[in-house]
Amino acid sequence: IRTRAHTHTHAHPHAPVTPQKDAPRASERTRVVTMSPPPPSGPNNSFLKTLACSAFSASVAEICTIPIDTAKVRLQLQGAAAAGATPKYSGMVGTMVTVAKEEGLGALWKGITPGLHRQCLFGGLRIGLYEPVKNFYVGPDHKGDVPLHLKIASGLTTGALGISIASPTDLVKVRMQAEGKLPAGAVKKYPSAMAAYGIIVKEEGVLALWKGITPNIMRNAVINAAELASYDQIKSGLIKGGMEEGVPMHLVAGLGAGFVAVCVGSPVDVVKSRVMGDSVGAYKGFLDCVVKTMTKEGPFAFYKGFMPNFGRLGSWNVVMFLTLEQVKKATADM
Repeated sequence: IRTRAHTHTHAHPHAPVTPQKDAPRASERTRVVTMSPPPPSGPNNSFLKTLACSAFSASVAEICTIPIDTAKVRLQLQGAAAAGATPKYSGMVGTMVTVAKEEGLGALWKGITPGLHRQCLFGGLRIGLYEPVKNFYVGPDHKGDVPLHLKIASGLTTGALGISIASPTDLVKVRMQAEGKLPAGAVKKYPSAMAAYGIIVKEEGVLALWKGITPNIMRNAVINAAELASYDQIKSGLIKGGMEEGVPMHLVAGLGAGFVAVCVGSPVDVVKSRVMGDSVGAYKGFLDCVVKTMTKEGPFAFYKGFMPNFGRLGSWNVVMFLTLEQVKKATADM
């Protein structure tokens, strides 16, 4: 019996013997697993965090730059001056000074409430969905940098989708910004953003909240594609050129994105502002506004407010992208 037991134990005399200390204990295996638990909500948690970061960054940019936007809207809504007459608004700074003198400094922030409504919806969706849509277009097996045309397609898609949902907030914002100084004793037509939604529905119908949706989709899809695709492309180029990731890079890429966006989107932005700001039926729609503007004021009318528009989009993009990059960095481990 002893012999058989001995023989069985040494059946493989040349087999390597693994030291016992290399075998992981059960407690060690458990500790390794519990050190890196999966995120509580998986991909959904990351997606919702991206939407929240995008909405927050867009809202910060809105608060910082809406005075420039108010000046831009006033200049765009100003028609051709009569012969020999001096236009009420002239230039970005001049318009801001005129508005502040006549209506008070707070008038430059007219429309901030619907503006924040807009950024929480539109800003969150268009920026937050950009990366998922871009990844969908390139496919799961794609390697390397994303082609420019797919970046543009992603920006067009998220811009159109976002503004289709958020267009009523844009309409209310433009209406409130367009309301100038009122005669003594006159009551504001839109006392607040929430009241404005109700007033527009009561006087013009529910669908009026989506008035100007065609130029609005065109404007925001084009500008969104120009902003996000150019920021993405400029940033990639700067990284390839050896520039380090940081605030200077974000400043350069943000300004570049704003310039591209305003060059591409200014004509449709003018038409959008005029159609949305029209509460008396001066324009029958997008094409009617284009024809009447071209006939009465000429082609340069489509670039009215170009400098405040660039000041607005350039500064808006710088603030938004700087905030977004820092917020993403701060919440990376959340």
